[in-house]
Amino acid sequence: MGKLFGTDGIRGKANTYPMTVEMALIAGKAVASYFRKIDAPPKIVIGRDTRLSGDMIEGALVAGICANGGEILRAGVIPTPGVAFLCRHMNASAGIVISASHNPYTDNGIKLFSGNGSKLPDEVEAAIESMIVSMPNPTGHAGTDRIGRAGYLHHAIDHYIDFLTQIPPASFDLSNLKIVLDCANGATFKVAPRLFRDLGAEVISLFVDPDGQNINAGCGSQHPEPLAKAVVEHRADVGLAFDGDGDRLISVDENGRVLSGDQILAVCANHMKNTGTLDNNLVVSTVMSNIGFRKALKQVGIQHRITGVGDRYVLAEMRETGAVLGGEDSGHIIFLNHHSTGDGIIAGLKLVEVMLQSGRTLSELAEVMQVFPQALINVEVSQKPDIENIPRIKNKIDSVEKQLGGMGRVLVRYSGTQDICRVMVEGPSRNDTDKYAGQIAEAIRQMLA
Repeated sequence: MGKLFGTDGIRGKANTYPMTVEMALIAGKAVASYFRKIDAPPKIVIGRDTRLSGDMIEGALVAGICANGGEILRAGVIPTPGVAFLCRHMNASAGIVISASHNPYTDNGIKLFSGNGSKLPDEVEAAIESMIVSMPNPTGHAGTDRIGRAGYLHHAIDHYIDFLTQIPPASFDLSNLKIVLDCANGATFKVAPRLFRDLGAEVISLFVDPDGQNINAGCGSQHPEPLAKAVVEHRADVGLAFDGDGDRLISVDENGRVLSGDQILAVCANHMKNTGTLDNNLVVSTVMSNIGFRKALKQVGIQHRITGVGDRYVLAEMRETGAVLGGEDSGHIIFLNHHSTGDGIIAGLKLVEVMLQSGRTLSELAEVMQVFPQALINVEVSQKPDIENIPRIKNKIDSVEKQLGGMGRVLVRYSGTQDICRVMVEGPSRNDTDKYAGQIAEAIRQMLA
């Protein structure tokens, strides 16, 4: 058995190892066993997105947790950050989200949260993984008199929306705004439209009819083209696109231009600095951030810390340094004064707040950052050896970096959740980035496919 936990929990194709009923059952037992050492009985919140396999995985997890004496609070379909909030709100021991985020419906995953609403530290995941690996009966069963029960949080969405409405200032009034929402046929399909309408906005909702198979299909944060078209057609002020589990945001300005997570971060960081709310004058992002983001922060005098890929590492650095804003170019954005994890809806609220308080359009605000052309190629691989130990690939990377000089950069890394090697090249022109990324990707295919 290989390593189960990647950068964002356990993930894979549903009904195929490791995302099988059998594995979910054992994972449930291991989670209950670990947290039973802290709370007896442990109380665990479970939520999921809309994909077809969610019921199947949830049933197995619930059975495993109950078998080891855990108490279950089922939240149903709810965004990932909603589960993180409920962990704190319900004084739970832990939380579980059944989702594969932005991946297609054929995939699924298991994400774990601590009782304080943060993703589990690596060492805790390692301890749980060790229990899972000791199959088939990693932790024994609770006694017959200690079998757990599973109940339902019938008003989970209401609690989460109440929490979200408290984030904007009292003067927050969206009655003059027209907003297009792309909910990716995912976990935000009920929450986001209701919230923004309650706050007074005129809302046009896209992709809010999940059928178990259409989550992220040509929509959401990974596919913002329909949103951009709708913003222009409806003459809307802004478009907000979430991913399948609602922890990412990609936005569209009034002209239909797509803004990345880096651009959203830059807009919010600049505004927070100007309003004196950017604690420690610091923003945290990952190595995947665009060069233009780094240059934008430097130009406005904001300090910048860089972490490895994964919002858990961004959060850890934020807590270490006292930063209140951080995130990823993919759209995971953390406002630590408001929530313990990345939340696409909160990011949308904060972006609209900047527009209202500044009196400027999103296209005007986005001028704070110049985006360098970026090419990203995902190469399917059959193995994941250290790139530094493969001369053909390393030499090609070194050659490209030399040709780019100080006007670009190269980042090659393996996905933490899929059998993919990601090749990212940034440079002064689209032709250069596409050409160089293609050369490196071809070297990887020849050696690792």
